Amino acid sequence: MNQPATSLPPAFPGFFEAFRFWLKLGFISFGGPAGQIAIMHQELVEKRRWISERRFLHALNYCMTLPGPEAQQLATYIGWLMHRTWGGIVAGGLFVLPSLFILIALSWIYMAWGEVPAVAGVLYGIKPAVTALVLHAAWRIGSRTLRNAWTWAIAVAAFIAIFALQLPFPAIIIAAGLVGYVGGRMAPEHFSGAGSHSGTKAGYGPAAIDDHTPPPAHARFSWTRLASIVVVFVLIWVVALAVLVATLGWDATLTQLGWFFTKAALLTFGGAYAVLPYVYQASVEHYHWLSPAQMIDGLALGETTPGPLIMVVAFVGFVASWSARVFGPDHLLLAGSLGALIATFFTFLPSFLFILAGGPLIESTHGNLAFTAPLTGITAAVVGVIVNLALFFAWHVLWPNGFSGAPDWISLAIGISAALALFRFKTGVIALILSCGVAGLAARLLLE
Repeated sequence: MNQPATSLPPAFPGFFEAFRFWLKLGFISFGGPAGQIAIMHQELVEKRRWISERRFLHALNYCMTLPGPEAQQLATYIGWLMHRTWGGIVAGGLFVLPSLFILIALSWIYMAWGEVPAVAGVLYGIKPAVTALVLHAAWRIGSRTLRNAWTWAIAVAAFIAIFALQLPFPAIIIAAGLVGYVGGRMAPEHFSGAGSHSGTKAGYGPAAIDDHTPPPAHARFSWTRLASIVVVFVLIWVVALAVLVATLGWDATLTQLGWFFTKAALLTFGGAYAVLPYVYQASVEHYHWLSPAQMIDGLALGETTPGPLIMVVAFVGFVASWSARVFGPDHLLLAGSLGALIATFFTFLPSFLFILAGGPLIESTHGNLAFTAPLTGITAAVVGVIVNLALFFAWHVLWPNGFSGAPDWISLAIGISAALALFRFKTGVIALILSCGVAGLAARLLLE
């Protein structure tokens, strides 16, 4: 419900007041990007009135054109707009850090005691729920994106490309973006409006950063400032990767984690579900860091933590470094923790660059079809890629002996129940995961 409109804007929040909010957000940001964006809208636009609805949506639409987790980038953008560079770093960093520490703890429990019957039983129930969640993600994105024959054709072609032709994910994304760009010129009416969030009701009263509040000095575009920020971030990336190469070598697991997740960070258009096939291809098939079952378990753990789902990269980094015993058999926890930190650092570094460098330009300009048309093509392709991911999970979880063999009837029953809960009853992710975990544990105890 809307707050009663008032005639005066609230006092501009101080840095430490904002710090406390961003810290709180890091612990309560469940529900995927839609839930996280809804929490920020409720807190920042409706309740606290730190930013107006129009400015909030303008920032969100920019974040949705970027690779990377849009909810984390939106927090970074608003933090930067309010309190300069450190405001953005604090907002974006606190959005991720609670999830990182929780995932390191869960990954340690998983690797050290994952075969314990109680832990295995809970994961047994969660994995079918993850299959349903991936299928629901495909439906949710598809219902918003596949609105004409053009976008349906892109989605089908992307599915065939990755499922039948086994083309690499980056090639599919680049091709979809090019098709979207050409389609935007040939049939602009079919390729406009991607990422739009218009239509939300306003009326919350004036905000500290209102519709007509001029951009602060640090948010005014300057080519010199843009160049300096890009140089700083490139140097940070080069130095970090150079340290790994110099101390461990190019082929070392930790170095390859940094290099791979740099590439992955630039390809996460469409959110975590879209880039997971790419992470799977590299982590399981190319580098052999994880087994297929471990990849599914990692996504299951990622679904249970706050923060962006792409934080599953922390699990990948942890398991890869633990399994490689990069510091020997007596320092597995240290190896896994450092692997998780490196994967997270290189995944999120570009997100901060995009906001701190691009924010001033977005504050002075508005989106146009040159941005939205390629995004529409990419988002349509993402639907096909996610359907392929759902089939991959169903194959390994519901039919562990392959589609030619008998299904795991208990997993199938849990998966169908989870799908009904999501599609029919709109059950929240956390409640779904907890319920399926309990069901899996009960099933395992009864079968023993």
